[in-house]
Amino acid sequence: MSTPQAQAAEIVREYGPFDGATSIGGITHDGEHVWAAAGAKLIAIEPKSGAVTRSIGVPADAGTAFDGKHLYQIAEKRIDKIDPASGRVLASIPAPGNGTDSGMAWAEGSLWVGQYRDRKIHQIDPETGRVLRTIESNRFVTGVTWVDGELWHGVWEGDESELRRIDPQSGAVQQCLQMPQGVGVSGLESDGADLFYCGGGGSGKVRAVKRPKKATA
Repeated sequence: MSTPQAQAAEIVREYGPFDGATSIGGITHDGEHVWAAAGAKLIAIEPKSGAVTRSIGVPADAGTAFDGKHLYQIAEKRIDKIDPASGRVLASIPAPGNGTDSGMAWAEGSLWVGQYRDRKIHQIDPETGRVLRTIESNRFVTGVTWVDGELWHGVWEGDESELRRIDPQSGAVQQCLQMPQGVGVSGLESDGADLFYCGGGGSGKVRAVKRPKKATA
């Protein structure tokens, strides 16, 4: 199957760089704030002003997710379950890539974890870390998000990055949003409405990208 023609991503807002955050990894959204993995801490960003309203001092070097109550954060070879109110780590499970993991999302009672160079997305049990199924991609996988039944993931190879909507069963690419040359995508999350939030890796920035209207039959 041929890859759909990429359309230009529309960046509507940029945040950062942020004090003490040399790189941004995972991204999630709790309905109010954007949370970004900033290496040695998670930071909460107010989407309108871009202000950092709080931080949690935990290792945060890759994907981030929110299940409606708890934050999940990849830290090297494990995934920590975090109480956002107290910042306390409540539990940890092994990460499926054993240290090669990238993005992460929460959907349908599962965590979905990207494997960058393996070009895969794993659905895992959030209690045990057991891999339930695997979706193959044909590009390096960074951030992962689900929105309105659509599975999207970030791609970052060299100076080129895209947001891709893929078929959750086959992994076939259904839609591509191409970021400007040199603008990378690490973490990825939807706000559940009309925006994607994208981590910018070593740029230390977070970018809001307009989400295309959902295709109708």
